[in-house]
Amino acid sequence: MSLHDDRPSAGAEEAVEGTELGGAAASEEAAAHASEGKNGNGVDAHGHGGALAEEASHTESLARERDEYLFALQRTQADFENYRKRITRQQGEMTARAAADLVVKLLPVLDALDLAEAHFNESLDLTEDGKALRASRAMLMDILTKEGLERVDQRNIPFDPSVHDAVAHGEGEAGDTETMVDEVLRSGYRWKGQPLRPAMVRVRG
Repeated sequence: MSLHDDRPSAGAEEAVEGTELGGAAASEEAAAHASEGKNGNGVDAHGHGGALAEEASHTESLARERDEYLFALQRTQADFENYRKRITRQQGEMTARAAADLVVKLLPVLDALDLAEAHFNESLDLTEDGKALRASRAMLMDILTKEGLERVDQRNIPFDPSVHDAVAHGEGEAGDTETMVDEVLRSGYRWKGQPLRPAMVRVRG
């Protein structure tokens, strides 16, 4: 028997075998952890991806809901603005009609003042009462004119059926090629450019 035996001893063989078993166990444990996840928390990459997809879907749903609320608010605001404009227009029309109705009620007063004015023009001596009445007529006409009342009492102009009411017919003059207003028997009026009452006239031609 030689002095140097190359075979490993029993203790050495057991150490090598233990090392191999330990490495195998470590490899199996590492594989198990890898199957469970990198952080060992049981959540893999697919789990993280599912959470991100769910969050994105929730965000998209919130965005759609926000847009729906915004559209509804804009529509409500537009409806209210249209309502406000309609009410303002209706109020303006009602005010204009009420003013026109009031002026129509004042026309007989103006007619009476016109008759008084014609009488004053024929009188050579105007009394103080006459002067006061003439001044009152001028003041009333000035106020109504500024508000939109226009008097229709011109003579020698073409007859216009929209503002003239022919109640008499006279003989035409040489050179007349159309029906003309010969005389105004009662003044007519326009209110804010619209015919309010036609003038009673005598025409010629």
